[in-house]
Amino acid sequence: MVTKPTASRTEEVFETLRADLLGGRFEPGQRMKSQELSTRFGVSMSVVREALTRLAEQGLLVSTPQRGFTVRPLSVDDLADLTKVRVQIESLALRQSFELGDLSWETSVLGTHHTLERTPVILEDGSYNEDWTLAHRDFHRALLAGCGSPRLEAIATSLRDSAELYRRWYWALADDHQRDIAGEHRRLKDFALNRDADQAAELLGAHIERAPRALIAYAQENGLDSSFA
Repeated sequence: MVTKPTASRTEEVFETLRADLLGGRFEPGQRMKSQELSTRFGVSMSVVREALTRLAEQGLLVSTPQRGFTVRPLSVDDLADLTKVRVQIESLALRQSFELGDLSWETSVLGTHHTLERTPVILEDGSYNEDWTLAHRDFHRALLAGCGSPRLEAIATSLRDSAELYRRWYWALADDHQRDIAGEHRRLKDFALNRDADQAAELLGAHIERAPRALIAYAQENGLDSSFA
């Protein structure tokens, strides 16, 4: 029997747990039990620890000396602050893109939106579609890619990545199924092509704020807020 290299096994555990975390299969603040995970995957404790460490580096887990690894808690204070900064940074980058973006930028916005609009959020079996996440990321990156500042783009991307787990909890926990998110993206695309910076910035702010607002309400109603723990 051929044994997989340790690096490959670590990658497998990492990718599976990452998908589980982003799919909402672990609760905020839940402890990650290394022994159970070792048994589940049939790997050594060192492989599990390496995978968990990588997940902590991505902000999906928190590592503490007393408790080991736990799922990042749902903090209303952190989410509110993250959302406020995202609106500020992404609005700035969006306005600069409208000012500096060329035909290639417009083409990228149009193309990534075309892909996004034709990619369903939910699959036929009711599960979350990971391809939609990629299409969604690409469209929002394209909107800001004309800003002319790689550093500004990098900051915006980092903030969006930090919000990913919160965004998944929003889909899994918050009751906001009447939202016309496809319509919001369509309007953002139209504003971009028309270079309507004021309308686009206003819509982008509301677009970013909606999921956190619904998740904060859910957290407060169900006692999940760790801000004052």
